[in-house]
Amino acid sequence: MAKSLVIVESPAKARTLSRYLGRKYTVKASVGHIKDLPKSKLGVDIEKDFQPSYHILPGKEKVVRELRAAAKDSEDIYLAADPDREGEAICQHLAEELAAKARKKNIYRVLFHEITRDAIQDAFRRPGRINQHKVDAQLTRRILDRLVGYKISPLLWDKVRRGLSAGRVQTVALRMIVDRENEIRAFRSEEYWNLAARLAGKNPPEFTARAKSLDGKKWSVADQATATAIVDELKDQAFVVRSIQRREKKRYPVPPFITSKLQQDAARRFNFPVRKTMVLAQRLYEGVKAGAEGAVGLITYMRTDSTRVAESALQEVRTLIQEQYGTSYLPHHPIYYKSKKTAQEAHEAIRPTSVHRTPESLRAYLEPDLWKLYSLIWQRFVASQMNPAVFDHTDVRIDAGRVEFRATGSVLKFDGFLTLYQETRVDEGKEEDKEEDGVLPELREGEVLDVRELLPTQHFTQPPARYTEASLVKALEARGIGRPSTYASILSTIQDREYVIKQGGKFFPTDTGEVVVELLVESFRDIFDYEYTARMEDHLDRIESGREQCIVSMRDFYDRFSKRLAVAEREMRDVKTEEIPTDEVCEKCGSKMVIKWGRFGRFLACSAYPKCKNTREIPRICSLEPENSESEEEQECEKCGRPMVRKRGRFGEFMACSGYPECRNTKKLAEAAGTPKVKPDVPLEETCPVCGRNLALKHGRYGEYTACSNYPDCKYIKQKTTGVPCPKKCGGEIVERKSRRGKTFYGCSRYPKCDFVLWDKPVPEPCPRCHAPLTLIKTTRRSGTVRYCSNKECGFRESAKATA
Repeated sequence: MAKSLVIVESPAKARTLSRYLGRKYTVKASVGHIKDLPKSKLGVDIEKDFQPSYHILPGKEKVVRELRAAAKDSEDIYLAADPDREGEAICQHLAEELAAKARKKNIYRVLFHEITRDAIQDAFRRPGRINQHKVDAQLTRRILDRLVGYKISPLLWDKVRRGLSAGRVQTVALRMIVDRENEIRAFRSEEYWNLAARLAGKNPPEFTARAKSLDGKKWSVADQATATAIVDELKDQAFVVRSIQRREKKRYPVPPFITSKLQQDAARRFNFPVRKTMVLAQRLYEGVKAGAEGAVGLITYMRTDSTRVAESALQEVRTLIQEQYGTSYLPHHPIYYKSKKTAQEAHEAIRPTSVHRTPESLRAYLEPDLWKLYSLIWQRFVASQMNPAVFDHTDVRIDAGRVEFRATGSVLKFDGFLTLYQETRVDEGKEEDKEEDGVLPELREGEVLDVRELLPTQHFTQPPARYTEASLVKALEARGIGRPSTYASILSTIQDREYVIKQGGKFFPTDTGEVVVELLVESFRDIFDYEYTARMEDHLDRIESGREQCIVSMRDFYDRFSKRLAVAEREMRDVKTEEIPTDEVCEKCGSKMVIKWGRFGRFLACSAYPKCKNTREIPRICSLEPENSESEEEQECEKCGRPMVRKRGRFGEFMACSGYPECRNTKKLAEAAGTPKVKPDVPLEETCPVCGRNLALKHGRYGEYTACSNYPDCKYIKQKTTGVPCPKKCGGEIVERKSRRGKTFYGCSRYPKCDFVLWDKPVPEPCPRCHAPLTLIKTTRRSGTVRYCSNKECGFRESAKATA
């Protein structure tokens, strides 16, 4: 009897499904998409209603032949790719390619949101058909992105330099980073003063109260003289308790994770990049070996914006809470959370497939990072169905002449969900303005307090914080830009294209990134507008739900886009030929210096070129290190006495003698500015897995690294992981390491038991030609950044910055 054919998109998922479906089914993997638009041309016929020209991806011919052969001998065909637009598109392309071999056979679409035995068997009992609306939504996004990338990129090559590219959504994300950098540059810090008082009542302990109002208006003191005068005035005033307000305050649990919240929380707690979080979550979803149980999907589908939870899961978690934590932690009824209007309610929140698989029961079977992420998902889901935490909150207001002080105290009465999970938050407010919650003494209204000390403190307003991966995802989500499946690719793309760099976990725009945004916003302001990009996401959602025709959205977009494109081709600034005059004088020939554009951004060049080829670096305004331009101008070369100038090389900025090539003296920026070589350790919240102490960010000979704060008693060093399992299947994963000379290489985390090493960075993407388990990325001056196959006999090689 012929078997039925099941096709999924990944080998790991295929292995897990094979265990549940039995011998009646043959499970094959397509290894991602099998068809796409061609890279060598636009691939969209605009005149024929944007008809796409899809073709088999290079390297996928063998996969398609194997699937066709398997379909020919099969009874029925089940397409079981992920339950999102990309998965639906994969199923559509598979159906098109297999239709000729399966004319008299049924082709079904199978949907499931968790890879467990019950979920899989239930899905195969009720197979459906491919959702054409989802396919249209994915096709519309792909065509719009292709139009922007392939129409605007040649403009950037002509006006800036070759190799640049633009993306419909990525450019908007880049614009957010550049706009934030411009806000920081335009920011002017202002001085202000706060006032605190250390007070004591008849009963201990002492406590701190903060000035909140002056003459009945909000406290606002801008200079030291005013602050000192108020302190002198208060020395003769009585501090009297005016009112005491006591109340019970509740803190409610948060919903289970959606994709963006998981990415943000993992970044804040574990410093996981968004891409790494999604790779780990994909592994947890597709199946991990868990002891005698074998390979099993540990979490539900990880690309979701819905907080819905299945009733069976709610009942299971309520039973666990009652058994392990007691009735006091269990609400009377299940808690239902409201999702956003745009959420896909067919999906569920990210949760464990079974809460009975506790983190501790899986610790022995999961790699450290996998275990951390699973624990986070498990804890948040269980906590989301617990009772709120309860605090006894006290608010005391104190009169002292013209000034009103306020003291607050908060004591935990019942920990509730906090016994398991506490949400991490990014507070960009003023730290000095935060209320200090603690224990207050027993006070009475009208009681006169003793003043122990008055503490005026000087502060300065701070500019808005630069984006981290977590805060950028939060901002994109708040503006409605992108969807759960796109955040990771957006952040990866703007870094791969070298439009931004990440230093200290924060995004800094490069000169190239700033110029690209400046030119594109000038010429395509409405196309790369925040609100318009968000509205396009809404259009895609309406196409997916069947409320809008895809051709209407594409026509509306292209009508607007083509007009702007025609104007830009005529009027866009040519940065390559620009020369901006300055008052700087060339130290070699006395001519004026001009600002030009080069491979690494703007630089100063002598206007007498080519007779004088002198150039000079323009200091970056957004450098992480504090600028010390005066000290740089005053510095002289200790070898020849000529002035030192800032330059940039392969490894970043440095100070060099202006007498080059006669004098080749150079210095690091830190040495030139007099910055101490040894930087203090930065404590982290993460704990050491060896001794339990906190980890710290340290600074070594070859840069920053994370190690145990208990050094030298504990010599644990946290290695930077790539998320790629070791090809020798030893149970380790590939981590970033440094050679004795400081060169980066990649080796197995189980060294010296496993000696696998690579010089180039591995990525967890199989080769599209020979299906080798991993590909490598390297950067050279001639070829730029390229991705190539780890199998030397294959020969696969492509640009890692190819336009999406």
